[in-house]
Amino acid sequence: MKVSIIGTTGYGGGELFRLLHHHPVFSIHSVHTTRDETPLYIEFPHLYGITDLKLEHIDVEEIAKHSDIVFIAAPSGVSSKLVPAFLDTGIQIVDLSGDLRLTDGEVYRKWYKHEPAKSSLLKKAVYGLSEWNKEKIMDAKLIANPGCYPTATLLGLAPVVKEGLIDPDMIIIDAKSGASGAGRSVSKSLLFSEINENFRIYKVNEHQHIPEIQQQLNKWDAGVSPITFNTHLLPITRGIMATIYVKLSENMNTARIIELYNEQYLRNPFVRIRQNGNFPSVKEVSGSNYCDIGLHVDERTGRLTIVSVIDNLMKGAAGQAVQNANLMNGLDEKTGLEYIPMYP
Repeated sequence: MKVSIIGTTGYGGGELFRLLHHHPVFSIHSVHTTRDETPLYIEFPHLYGITDLKLEHIDVEEIAKHSDIVFIAAPSGVSSKLVPAFLDTGIQIVDLSGDLRLTDGEVYRKWYKHEPAKSSLLKKAVYGLSEWNKEKIMDAKLIANPGCYPTATLLGLAPVVKEGLIDPDMIIIDAKSGASGAGRSVSKSLLFSEINENFRIYKVNEHQHIPEIQQQLNKWDAGVSPITFNTHLLPITRGIMATIYVKLSENMNTARIIELYNEQYLRNPFVRIRQNGNFPSVKEVSGSNYCDIGLHVDERTGRLTIVSVIDNLMKGAAGQAVQNANLMNGLDEKTGLEYIPMYP
């Protein structure tokens, strides 16, 4: 099957190219940008000698004529303008931006500060949280790929929220990400001298992924109250760690919680539940599509601590996008994604 990538000059698009270049079923037909038409290796020198593909401008009809799937890794505010034209052609679409994730356009406007997509378009998009929406993804033509922070957070929370095992009034998420999560744009706050040997909080109680997390939690349990969610910038390139604190609604020990998570994720190859007393670090999933989860019940307080780690460019973006494309086309979801994490 032939695929095209829009937004190939960003980190997410670059990671898509890496994965699809080695995919045994999907082959890259074209790569696209709104910038100058140049060889891709000019933008990404590490691809010199690997590909001669040239960045092309976006022509919806030409892309749809030659490709079966289009991955859109454009900034928020751009995808919603491209998707309607692609939908009319019948091509499969996996959108990595935030434009189609929220079902309420006014909520999108408030948090993203862009004009929202039409409600008719939002209704057609399937939320691509691979482990929890498989059946709908398999029948979908349009996927709204989840955000990086929501992926780590929702995979960590899903089993206890869906089973009604926590106090829905108290969910606290302390999340941290590497610098690549901010994209490839120039910013003073992302200079080496600003990040190196530093650690800081940002977008306090205002991160645009809050409503996405809240929306999915409320689909699982309508009684879940507004969450507390804050983000921090780590002095690393890749990785997300979400440390989540919840109050259990009944007496359970760590062993029982781990058993529950293992049961829930038994048929989900990219979620690995750590053994009792063992907790994951971001390095242990780097370059892979895994989400590793560690769990501990503090019997003194009745609180459960959930530690969920992913590579923000893989499971948090390109990896999950390819996983969803696999599901859309009846392939094993692991196809082209069985990379061992890079360590150290």
